[in-house]
Amino acid sequence: MSESMHHGGHEMHDHGSHAPATDPHSSHAQQSEEHGHHGPMKATWGVAASATLHCLTGCAIGEVLGMVIATALGWHNVPSIILAVVLAFIFGYALTLRGLFRAGLNWRTALRLALAADTLSILVMEIVDNGVMLIIPGAMDSGLTSLLFWGALAFSLLVAFLVTTPINKWIIGRGKGHAVIHAYHH
Repeated sequence: MSESMHHGGHEMHDHGSHAPATDPHSSHAQQSEEHGHHGPMKATWGVAASATLHCLTGCAIGEVLGMVIATALGWHNVPSIILAVVLAFIFGYALTLRGLFRAGLNWRTALRLALAADTLSILVMEIVDNGVMLIIPGAMDSGLTSLLFWGALAFSLLVAFLVTTPINKWIIGRGKGHAVIHAYHH
């Protein structure tokens, strides 16, 4: 047998071993989970902004809920910020998990992907938006009925979005962050 014929047969065998399962009961998500490769995701500004907006939504829900709860309980700044940050992570991950569950992934795989996709983005966003809130005089102490509080919160989330978007673009370009869950957003 010539080397080219042997090599050709080897190639056919390799490609056959990577072919998707033909079992009609096998879901696309299971196949994706097993094979893990979905092609490269292009790191455009639009993709990065969309990923950042996704994280911002979860962060904003957590931030607002945390501040409402902390204010109702009469908490000071540090415990208020801690609660808001914890809830921002919970809601940020929850939004991603919701989409992954819809794609048919199991709990463990979905959680692993959500942590990989969102952790750095949420962390940067939380550091920036809480930092901005702390440096705006009186914002944290102004209370939920104050225009200063809501204006400062809106401004801090905008700054967090602007800082986090280029970071997400860089992360996605490296095949990390939201790139790891892109294939499940059909």
